[in-house]
Amino acid sequence: MLTVEQVIASHKANIETLFGLTNKAFEGVEKIVELNLTASKAALSEAATHTQTMLSVKDAQELLALQSGLLQPLAEKTAAYSRHLYDIATATSTEFTKNAEAQAADAQKKFAGLVDSAAKNAPAGSESVVAIMKSSVAAANNALESVQKAVKQATEVAEANFNAVAATATNATKAATAKKR
Repeated sequence: MLTVEQVIASHKANIETLFGLTNKAFEGVEKIVELNLTASKAALSEAATHTQTMLSVKDAQELLALQSGLLQPLAEKTAAYSRHLYDIATATSTEFTKNAEAQAADAQKKFAGLVDSAAKNAPAGSESVVAIMKSSVAAANNALESVQKAVKQATEVAEANFNAVAATATNATKAATAKKR
């Protein structure tokens, strides 16, 4: 059985974990707000500069050259913004994942200790039941580890796909801009 002190310690640890994760979530939101402010300021400044440049255009050909020159930087900036946003989300998610894995490992360890304790105190003749119980716990732990590995692999594949799409989009924009010139 758990003692009052163990229950209180467990609740205290859970509250500390909750506040730690809440702080990490707020840090992620702050980074996104900062990214959006920076991107908005840059866009506003570029729009003002572009407007001034457009007002000084003398003919249609100069206007077309100006417009085509804007396409590549816009695509690159959009890709960079998406990458920053993805990095912020990934970093925040990683913190939550690490915490969840640590909590799961701790719970597995405590449960295994409980099973071992129960096995030691089991009445004579119940060895087969204890063996089945230990086998079930081991199978559940292996299944959880397999799921965690699959999630990590899926995340890595998604990140690789994201990077490939971003690179392809940037290269396609560069090629399209180069053809127009």
